Amino acid sequence: MNSPIRALRHDVDERPFIVIWEVTRACALVCRHCRADAVPQRHPRELTTAEGCTLLDDLAALGSPRPLVVLTGGDPFTRQDLATLVAHGTARGLSMALSPSVTDRLTPAALAELAEAGAKAVSLSLDGPDATTHDTFRGVDGVFDATLIAAEAVRAAGLRLQINTTVAASTVQGLAGVLEHVLEMDVGLWSVFFLVPTGRGADLGALDAHDVEDVLHWLCEVSRLVAIKTTEAPHFRRVVLQRASGETYGERGQLFTELMDASAEVRRQAPRRRVPRPPLDVNAGRGFVFVDHLGTVSPSGFLPAPVGNVRDVALSKLYRSAPLLRLLRNPDRLTGRCGACEFRAVCGGSRSRAWAVSGDMFAEDPACDYEPTRGGVRGGAISAGSTKVPASS
Repeated sequence: MNSPIRALRHDVDERPFIVIWEVTRACALVCRHCRADAVPQRHPRELTTAEGCTLLDDLAALGSPRPLVVLTGGDPFTRQDLATLVAHGTARGLSMALSPSVTDRLTPAALAELAEAGAKAVSLSLDGPDATTHDTFRGVDGVFDATLIAAEAVRAAGLRLQINTTVAASTVQGLAGVLEHVLEMDVGLWSVFFLVPTGRGADLGALDAHDVEDVLHWLCEVSRLVAIKTTEAPHFRRVVLQRASGETYGERGQLFTELMDASAEVRRQAPRRRVPRPPLDVNAGRGFVFVDHLGTVSPSGFLPAPVGNVRDVALSKLYRSAPLLRLLRNPDRLTGRCGACEFRAVCGGSRSRAWAVSGDMFAEDPACDYEPTRGGVRGGAISAGSTKVPASS
């Protein structure tokens, strides 16, 4: 029997599984939740082509299995050297993927050029089931229709398609409708982002912990229809393990019922059933690391706590030796309910959300409803303690 959780094939103390490189913050969209607080123009001190190639060379030198590299932004298509960077990484044995904004730059010709350069996958954002919800969230009219067209162009270019969806109070009721689009697009992966109140997203309504739990259980229900991963909700792994063991995990709430009802027809008509894709055991600083447009390294784009800069120290060295990243790889450093939780080594909670809400990145994740002392859903939160760590190390 396959394990319900996928472990990495290498030591996360030695190398990351995935590196997100924010190649620019320039973007034509004004998304309400933007982590990067993107701007119209490129920054003059962005990593250059040569510096980017040096970064990729460093990652390739880690050997096999090499990290997955995702070029994101802002909108990476505002860089004229994007295909050059993809080709360089590919030639060094790296698996290169892109996460662009849906703008006029995302053309079939541009996608074909990237595919020829060796890109493997492209992720597009779809935050609502219709133009009203998605375009409002993205801040520009017409993006919803353009996203559906772009999804077809990605597949036509021979690239794997991933759809990213942000879950917030204003978008959660549309998840069943987004699922329908995801199934129609025949995507390789549906990545569901749970809002962290940082950047522009600080002004949006995040779900409370019980509603997050409802969404996670619903995602388990539909994971036989499409491969699913969660971002900033590592307790999805705890939910998967609980369900796999047959453990009683508490009564579900009204949101779970609403999502099940709203998705009943699409679940019934779905053309395929699959063995659910086991979630991967990675977290901020533990198999995952972020490089911003200026070369600054952080545990995650949602946890902008600098540990150094690739212009000064190679990313491979920073990842292995930066004190903060080493601390984040130690589950015994966690406090509050996360520190007491029997799932802390495989989950660890969202360090980004803990930091955004409490200022303490080792505190309990306020979006988790699990109460480890009673083995059920939360009845009351445990104090998170006061183990604050400076933003830099």
